[in-house]
Amino acid sequence: MDTEQKRKRKRVLTKHFHISSRTIFLCFSFIIFLIFLSNYHGFFTHKPSTLSLLYSSASNSVLDPLQPSTPTATVSFTLQHQILFPNHYLIFITKKNQSHQSLECVYYTLQTNGSTKPVLDVHVEPVQSMDFYDESRSIARCPFTQTNFSTSGGVKVVDLRRSGEMGRRSFGVLKNQKPQSWDRVAYEAILDGDTVVVFVKGLNLRPHKISDPTNFRCHFGLRSFHKDGAGAAFLLSTKAVSVAQEIVRCVLPQSIRNKPDKAFGVRVTVSNLSGNLRHQVRTLLPSVARIGSGSVHRKKNSEKYELCVCTMVWNQASAIREWVMYHSWLGVERWFIYDNNSDDDIEKVINDLDFEGYNVSRKVWPWIKTQEAGFSHCALTARDECKWVGFFDVDEFFYFPNEFRHNHLAKSDSNSISSSVVPGENSLRSMVANFSSSTSIAEIRTACHSFGPSGLNSHPKKGVTIGYTCRLQSAERHKSIVRPDLLDDSLLNVVHHFQLKDGFDYYNMPEGSAIVNHYKYQVWESFKQKFFRRVATYVVDWQEDQNKGSKDRAPGLGTEAIEPVNWRLRFCEVWDTGLKDYLLSYFADPMTGLLPWEKSLL
Repeated sequence: MDTEQKRKRKRVLTKHFHISSRTIFLCFSFIIFLIFLSNYHGFFTHKPSTLSLLYSSASNSVLDPLQPSTPTATVSFTLQHQILFPNHYLIFITKKNQSHQSLECVYYTLQTNGSTKPVLDVHVEPVQSMDFYDESRSIARCPFTQTNFSTSGGVKVVDLRRSGEMGRRSFGVLKNQKPQSWDRVAYEAILDGDTVVVFVKGLNLRPHKISDPTNFRCHFGLRSFHKDGAGAAFLLSTKAVSVAQEIVRCVLPQSIRNKPDKAFGVRVTVSNLSGNLRHQVRTLLPSVARIGSGSVHRKKNSEKYELCVCTMVWNQASAIREWVMYHSWLGVERWFIYDNNSDDDIEKVINDLDFEGYNVSRKVWPWIKTQEAGFSHCALTARDECKWVGFFDVDEFFYFPNEFRHNHLAKSDSNSISSSVVPGENSLRSMVANFSSSTSIAEIRTACHSFGPSGLNSHPKKGVTIGYTCRLQSAERHKSIVRPDLLDDSLLNVVHHFQLKDGFDYYNMPEGSAIVNHYKYQVWESFKQKFFRRVATYVVDWQEDQNKGSKDRAPGLGTEAIEPVNWRLRFCEVWDTGLKDYLLSYFADPMTGLLPWEKSLL
């Protein structure tokens, strides 16, 4: 009897020991899994609502295709994201080759107030404009309408459909498609060697300062490496190595470093750590950013341009020909035009200039108040094409007093502005080339003279260089031309100049050798546009009652676009006709008096 009891007790103990071993094995496996997540996925807590914004496939996009509610409805493209700007909605769609004339914006408001049955209010407006954004996406701009859609209460959604298309999308999905606020979103990404540079709105970092990257990480969303959709998706995170203003630079996951050409289209976002030491929370920002084809990868042994120029414009189609043609004669070889939501047919003007041989490209940059970020993006894009890149606006013209005034030769009989007898040709390119071999200078700064309306009431027909001839006496501020390969990894800039790598400095050009004629205070009809659009991130919009004494504002102006008394006579202390006289002497057609940019318009 005792022997039988001992046997039973042994079997029970053996069974318990077996269960205990399996439990230990499972626990140990779970710990290993957590360690794996910590190393490769950024083990952290986060807001669940933002995680879905990482995925880029059609079935996992922020705005999945809604199912037609009637058999007659058709959906020929996929809506991915929509962003709410102060005056319009920006909508990403997956299909290219769309015409904005063939699409319309549909505004839905689901009114659920009170105990009555929900009512769906529908309003339709034409699409403002459309652009090709990258290899697989287009963007559409829908106006922000002041209708029932913008009243308080209810669920509000913007949709796109073909003009005349019948039916509507599924009610069940409509209510989950609220536009993403522009205040907090990752909006652009570009590869740079073994790192990715992500452009982010809403980090609220100190302006003009490099920040501590410790609490930031980058995250890479699901995306197939194969065109046919085969292959495993991935979700990885890596640490940030630099952070400044709206730019986060992170190391790349090993999988992307091994196959960088396969990374195009991968969704990227940024997270930051917040909370107290006892309970820290890592929050992912919503994202529409994908690694694009503009990522930096130069062909080996390609020749670099000596001098390129980058600028950001809004509705400057009427001004850009004079600016490009003049500075091309001074030696600019390549142009990067970042178009910030223009609606004045500037794309045609840029295409015409490029066709004429001026080597001009247009970059669609729909992100408002991001000039600093745009310049950083351009510095990366241009780095492997250009030795030097100038950053200045279309109302700023370089002028070389010594070159233009001395050694004047007889006028050429040729009407070409490239005639070798014209003094000063390629002066700007020669200026920067003198510093190309420097081991200490990475930025050249040139002071600006600010010109006023010069007594005019209407825009000068022959161009700003001819019409505006009266300026303030003292120079103010400067514009910079930089070596893009010698910029700090943070890409920090304050529009007028960049943060340079350690060991490098800037050089101030003497005013007698070079100056920038800044046609800043133009006739009121042109100048008042500054009240409605300011592109720099940290410059307060003029309609806001802040920083009225800032040099970014015109002295004495308030917050409304009301023409001051005697505007046409203001900002006039010195009459300066140097550049005007030079251009009329050497560039005007002897028969018609037309300047090259005027003849181009005939």
